[in-house]
Amino acid sequence: MKVPFANLGQQNSIIASEVLEAIEKVLYRGDFVLGIEVSEFEQTFANRMQSRFALGVNSGFDALFLTLRALGIGSGDEVLTVPNSYVATPASIALTGAIPRFVDVRFDENIDPELVERYITSKTKAILPVHLRGNPAQIDTLVSIAKKHNIFLIEDSAQAIDATYNEQKVGTFGIAGCFSFHPLKNLGACGDGGIILTDNEVLYLKLQSMRNHGLRGRDHSLNPCLSWGYNSRLDTTTAAILNTKLKYLNEWTEQRRAIARIYQDSLARFPLVLPREDPKQKSVYSSFVIQTTERDNLKNFLAQYDVEAKVQYPTPLHLQPASQYLGYRHGDFPVAEHLSDTILSLPLYPELTNEQVIYVITTIRDFFYKLQPEHYKT
Repeated sequence: MKVPFANLGQQNSIIASEVLEAIEKVLYRGDFVLGIEVSEFEQTFANRMQSRFALGVNSGFDALFLTLRALGIGSGDEVLTVPNSYVATPASIALTGAIPRFVDVRFDENIDPELVERYITSKTKAILPVHLRGNPAQIDTLVSIAKKHNIFLIEDSAQAIDATYNEQKVGTFGIAGCFSFHPLKNLGACGDGGIILTDNEVLYLKLQSMRNHGLRGRDHSLNPCLSWGYNSRLDTTTAAILNTKLKYLNEWTEQRRAIARIYQDSLARFPLVLPREDPKQKSVYSSFVIQTTERDNLKNFLAQYDVEAKVQYPTPLHLQPASQYLGYRHGDFPVAEHLSDTILSLPLYPELTNEQVIYVITTIRDFFYKLQPEHYKT
């Protein structure tokens, strides 16, 4: 049996007729930039997340970058974030001219709030936590720290659409929440896309202009260029696809959570660290990441039996070549470095069949049985 790590075509094929119908409407109408579906999606998304404003942009990276720029963060400023995310997170900081300053994580892969304050300096302008794998960070503590030091809290919620902390949607705790609609995300477009949430009207209006070359709207004669901006608009066809897919997100999320529970229950007896939620958290499991010192051997064993597992992400950000100018070294963030050697993402997406899930579990069981037969029985 083959179990691919992702199967985007399968999901799209199930709702293909609805998606094509939505795209067809845009094709015939012809409003490909900032069309009707964009504003519809923004309003629906804002309502779903219980946020005042939502602004569609062309990627999760731009959601972060534009937010930082709109808040005036730039040269000489510092922004605290994690060393174990995707490269887009620190890149969004660095490309404003600001300096990414990393804070180590806990073994749940999210920023360690107990470490944050020791890294705050007079140059610190924001904390940028990542709700990694769709599992909420300890955001209430971070809110308190940001308020205490009068700095911004910006949430990288790219992987965490609909995740909650204390029953509040992540992405709504700080000045802004940034989301991605990359095809591999829980709500994936057929290409890139992103969105920014905020309750701050001044920030929203500034972002609205910045994403559109410094203009507020489409009519240049009525909307003078307020400042030099960017071309970062969510395409109308992409918004049409997302409007269609959004109707299925509750169902897809519950399917992800159900598969995660099966993994958690069935793999508990093996020497693995499994993702868990505390009572305050509701994870949406954009990835199901196990931790084991046998990571590489297990990954290779799974591959022999056509189970595709991946390492997300194998090299911590502070050890990437792009970070050399920051002066970090091996050992600076021991938890993140340990995790990079032990994490392994198992296949998890709504279209996985029960048979496929059981096959993954059985293959992992067989690996540990062969590794330590005296401890495990078939």
